[in-house]
Amino acid sequence: MSGNARAEIDAFMNKVKGNHPGQPEFHQAVQEVIDSIMPFVLENARYQQDGLLDRIVEPDRCILFRVAWTDDKGETHVNRAYRVEFNNAIGAYKGGLRFHPSVNLGILKFLGFEQVFKNSLTTLPMGGGKGGSDFDPKGKSDSEVMRFCQAFMTELSKHIGPNTDVPAGDIGVGAREVGYLFGQYKRIRNEFTGTMTGKGLSYGGSLIRTEATGYGAVYFMENMLNARGDSVKGKNCTVSGSGNVSIYTTEKVLHLGGKVVTIKEYTEKWGGEYYEGKRPWHVKCDLAFPSATQNEIDAEDAKALVDNGCIGVSEGANMPTVPEGVEIFMNAKIAYGLGKAANAGGVAVSGLEQSQNAMRYSWSREEVDNKLQQIMKDIHEKCAEYGTEKDGFINYVNGANVGGFVKVADAMLAQGVY
Repeated sequence: MSGNARAEIDAFMNKVKGNHPGQPEFHQAVQEVIDSIMPFVLENARYQQDGLLDRIVEPDRCILFRVAWTDDKGETHVNRAYRVEFNNAIGAYKGGLRFHPSVNLGILKFLGFEQVFKNSLTTLPMGGGKGGSDFDPKGKSDSEVMRFCQAFMTELSKHIGPNTDVPAGDIGVGAREVGYLFGQYKRIRNEFTGTMTGKGLSYGGSLIRTEATGYGAVYFMENMLNARGDSVKGKNCTVSGSGNVSIYTTEKVLHLGGKVVTIKEYTEKWGGEYYEGKRPWHVKCDLAFPSATQNEIDAEDAKALVDNGCIGVSEGANMPTVPEGVEIFMNAKIAYGLGKAANAGGVAVSGLEQSQNAMRYSWSREEVDNKLQQIMKDIHEKCAEYGTEKDGFINYVNGANVGGFVKVADAMLAQGVY
């Protein structure tokens, strides 16, 4: 990277940190993207006009609201809730809702910003957004969760719609929560539309949606390895997490002939290793699938993976590797699939659910899976288009960031300053 590019990046990030203080996850997400796209922007004058970069890092709007609800004892509780509508240049805002005590505006801005480029890579017409609340559904009764979801949707319903903003599930928002949220939206608006995705199959949901993020992460890994004349078959794999992403990552690894050596349920039945409360990155493996949460692989973990012979990482979680860890992966020239590319399968099938809802039609499991495989292949090709270096190494970080940026930037420039 030239000295001029580094100076531009540093000046830009100083501005971002000044405008968005106290939001380290958001700063980290912007830094990763800007590091990749700034050299590209400086070589292409078209993207230096109309304050494009300043606009692309600012959400269109951040909606903050109070959610008051009563528990089963009749006591009133108050939670904070948010919807960050980040960018709709290529389609209606699209992104999940997260219910977890760690939720705050900075984390949702990081997730919404990532979603803009991830959705762009899918080739589907979806903008980026994210939302949620610091409400914790764990330990709550169904009635308590229902009352919270109904109170939450009573306010959120004013801001969403099938052509405006289409939320989905995320951490803490599963089939139960989506059902309650959709039911309240339908009740308030008196219309049955595809305003939420991740719905149950009996009322407009899509087959493969639950499995999609995990399956997609493995399909992306298979594409990365195929580009090197290799495959998942016969590889020892480590998987973190305990939710849908890790479960279906494991399932698809097995389907493609790999072996998972760290995950609780799998190791209890088939052998291997499980470390209660610990991360699995010190275990010798060929491939790693971080599938839990942000920043779960630190620099020491990344070094351990490389030193133990890991040749590929495909991120099922959002931004699970710290910047120093990413640098270690890149210097080792392993096949590193960052989250916005590797875990885009989930939102891709959400987009397919929207299409099915609009057509009043449902595709078969095989049809959806085939479409998912093709989308992950297309994402890989886009990364290779913008990320292939002179020695043939595919830099998936640059490829995904620049590839996702170009489509959004072109749409923003075409629509004028707004």
